[in-house]
Amino acid sequence: MEAISTATFLSKEKKRTYVVHAIRKLDTLKVLLLILWETKSLDNKKYVALSKKLNESGRMLGGWNGKLKKENSSR
Repeated sequence: MEAISTATFLSKEKKRTYVVHAIRKLDTLKVLLLILWETKSLDNKKYVALSKKLNESGRMLGGWNGKLKKENSSR
């Protein structure tokens, strides 16, 4: 959340670093969630619900990253 909120207020040239950082953090969270599920510390219903939300966030961040990459490469 911190990287996303920081990126929101930066110039286009500086945003991408923070968006990539947020993507890495989200991927780490997905792995930790998977570990919880595999060790039976999290039931299937909760795992599915959380995974859907994290995947949607990942798609949004990926889209933002792609847009920034395209904008920065056109300069």
